[in-house]
Amino acid sequence: MRSRTWAPEVIDSPGAWLTTVASRICLDLLGSARARRERYVGAWIPEPLPDRTEWLSGRPAAGIADPADRITLDESVGMAFLVVLEAMTPAERVAFILHDVFRYPFAEVAGIVGRTPAACRKPASSARRRLHVTPQPDAPSTARRTDLVRAFKEAWEAKDIDVLIGLLAPDATATGDGGGRVTAALHPVEGAEQVARFFADRPGAGPGVRLVECTVNGQPGLVAQLDGVTVSVMAFDVTGDRIHHIWAVLNPDKLRSWTGG
Repeated sequence: MRSRTWAPEVIDSPGAWLTTVASRICLDLLGSARARRERYVGAWIPEPLPDRTEWLSGRPAAGIADPADRITLDESVGMAFLVVLEAMTPAERVAFILHDVFRYPFAEVAGIVGRTPAACRKPASSARRRLHVTPQPDAPSTARRTDLVRAFKEAWEAKDIDVLIGLLAPDATATGDGGGRVTAALHPVEGAEQVARFFADRPGAGPGVRLVECTVNGQPGLVAQLDGVTVSVMAFDVTGDRIHHIWAVLNPDKLRSWTGG
């Protein structure tokens, strides 16, 4: 029997072929992941991304020399962006990434995902609305974000509810992700006073726990360590002069990349 071998000459465009295969694999993976998350205990937050260069030092991450490139990278991995991305349907996510990020025309996107161009435009448009991709005029500088997160850390350690309330937007929310592995609020805490009291009452800044300032998803964040082991990673969404959202990941399965030195 003659063995069958792959014949590359039948593929007109290897790049397009790889894009199509990868996109369809992603659709399948996203669909199965979405089903798993429907059974997830509590809120689902994407895994926090570490940056070995602490923002206190002011040094750029290794391999990124251009500050403009660093800003683009920080925005693309920001927790707020990833949270919204995770909330999209698989079709919305793939269509948005291919068209808005990689600039594929909808005719090509349609061929890649096996839908009509019109069927691809709708989820991409929906994804765009979710993300509110227009730049915010009051986006604070990294230095301002750093000051706010540091002030939050100090007020939390001091359990100063009044200062915490002053740092939070009136409609601030805090979301925890324990995944059923550790104790975490099953639903987001909403409102500046409620969030402030929630953190002031938590043992996260108590005896034996050390709060460390570090980069989380390209922005100033906090890590809680107990006996040198990371037990929580917190990302912050800052608009203007207030903290609008706090994401706290406590599920140890999502903190494996933070266990190294």
